[in-house]
Amino acid sequence: MILLRNLVYVRLGTEDLDEAEHFCTSILGLEMAKRDADNLYLRSNTRIYTLHYLKGKPADQAVGIEVDGAAELSDAANLLEERGITVYRGTREEATARRVHDFIAFSCPSGNRLELVVRPQLSAKRYFPSRDAGITGFNHIGLFTTDPVRDEQFWTSLFNVKVSDRISDIPLMRFTSMHHELALVRGEGPGIQHINHQVETTDDVMRNYYFLRERNVPIVFGPGRHPTSGARFVYFTGPNNMVFEYSCGVDHIADEANHRPRQFAFEPTSFCMWGSRPTGFVKTGD
Repeated sequence: MILLRNLVYVRLGTEDLDEAEHFCTSILGLEMAKRDADNLYLRSNTRIYTLHYLKGKPADQAVGIEVDGAAELSDAANLLEERGITVYRGTREEATARRVHDFIAFSCPSGNRLELVVRPQLSAKRYFPSRDAGITGFNHIGLFTTDPVRDEQFWTSLFNVKVSDRISDIPLMRFTSMHHELALVRGEGPGIQHINHQVETTDDVMRNYYFLRERNVPIVFGPGRHPTSGARFVYFTGPNNMVFEYSCGVDHIADEANHRPRQFAFEPTSFCMWGSRPTGFVKTGD
């Protein structure tokens, strides 16, 4: 089994780095770590970056997840190949661009590109956001899946990933004590469904909600509270229609040995216990 430790980064292709920079610094509230002709690196915590926009097609997306070391990375590559999964071993130049010591890349059955990384870099400089959004860090992602049951099996059989709860066939999954780092949401093909950043308090969620409204940023869900994780949230769209989320107060699984996933129906109250309704960015097979 491959032991995953931390979500490290998201890589997103874009044809307009200027638009991405404006949104991420002026609207989302991240710190710009570095910008060149082809790359934009953004910070949300002590890591040297957690969001990387690179010049390319919007479909060029990847998620970086940390494993413990070189031996674990090699073992992971071998296990994946034994299961018939094609593994790409990153070059030194590519690892340097990702600010990691080494990495491998592969795809899940739905085609999402995943990168296992070793020794991601931290920054010696204090994280200093571009605006006071209250962000404390990059927290979780949603991934599109063409078959949630199949992909849930992929994650839980190969990795130390466990299901916390399900909404219909949408599994909310974890590899730490946090309620979820991964959510699999039915879609027409691969892609990142949303990117979450945690903020400190419910007040931050609400302040950001009004900040976004005043700037005509499309809000697709919220404000609300998830009955699964307990988090207070607001979802909104950024460049290339990527959905971002602010949330706070996510639950942790305190009793790992005795936790059993709960099953929620595919209905609005399963997504928000306050009455907000998601506007078409979640699908189910039911």
